[in-house]
Amino acid sequence: MASSCRALVLIGACTLLLLLLASAALARDNPPGKVKCNNPKYKECHNLEHVCPKFCPGGYCEVDCRSCKPVCSCDTPGAVCQDPRFIGGDGMTFYFHGKKDREFCLVTDSNLHINAHFIGKRNPEMKRDFTWVQSIGVLFDNHQIFVGALKTVTWDDAVDRFFLSVDGEHIFLQTREGSKWESSMIPNASITRSRDTNKVIVEVEGNFRIEAKVVPITEEESRVHGYGITDEDCMAHLELSFKFFSLSDNVNGVLGQTYAQGYVSRAKMGVDMPVLGGEKEFAASSLFTPDCSVARFVGSSSFLEPIYVDLASLRCASGMDGRGVLCKR
Repeated sequence: MASSCRALVLIGACTLLLLLLASAALARDNPPGKVKCNNPKYKECHNLEHVCPKFCPGGYCEVDCRSCKPVCSCDTPGAVCQDPRFIGGDGMTFYFHGKKDREFCLVTDSNLHINAHFIGKRNPEMKRDFTWVQSIGVLFDNHQIFVGALKTVTWDDAVDRFFLSVDGEHIFLQTREGSKWESSMIPNASITRSRDTNKVIVEVEGNFRIEAKVVPITEEESRVHGYGITDEDCMAHLELSFKFFSLSDNVNGVLGQTYAQGYVSRAKMGVDMPVLGGEKEFAASSLFTPDCSVARFVGSSSFLEPIYVDLASLRCASGMDGRGVLCKR
């Protein structure tokens, strides 16, 4: 009996050793996400590589250049991620579900207006849609910027799924970290890849800075949350991080109101999912129309006609010239 027990202990120890070796090999083959501070203003932190914290959803994070530390991308003020989960300018977390295939005003101020197009899935057991932000339309001065995630069946992170346009002109960026577009017509406006694919920074100095990342709904996420994602569409959507530099005290919108002076959240706090209502209040008629009931946007008197971008009508494939995605109507 004693020899049998010793044999079992030995087998167990060997099995544990094999599991530890396999885990170590898996860790080597699948290293944690790594990020850098891309802001040259912070010289001591610029280009230093950091490993994302293990608890960040999906392993995604960014560097707080001021403290030179990695933080989860969806856990900083101005973040819009997941179903959509917002972190307001006041640091409070809340959800705004809206409705699928509709547009809602995220931010509205005298010289900045941002609408978002929601996509989603209907859960028959619930009274609402599961929703995600597929694209945003940004208005400032007399200009318009479109940032959207292309509809995708099977996800491959090596293939870029962005569609970008400025004043109706399709913007191509080489699929290489650091690739940058700058406008000769719009002072201090730029779009820069912060990864080879599926992550960009859109900035107009002195007004706003938007970090946008295209991500899918994974099979595991769908299983855990009951999203019901099928093989026909992985619901590619945007995860966003906003920073604003010239907002007034009168700013409004789902996210914008949290930056207003004296703002008090209407979402019920102290629950697992504090939800903010106001679908009618924040609803817009199209992505580039500042007509929600709380609209504050004035812009320029020579404001452009609204641009309509129908991502569902675009047929896209990898470009052969290295410029990313070629799209035709």
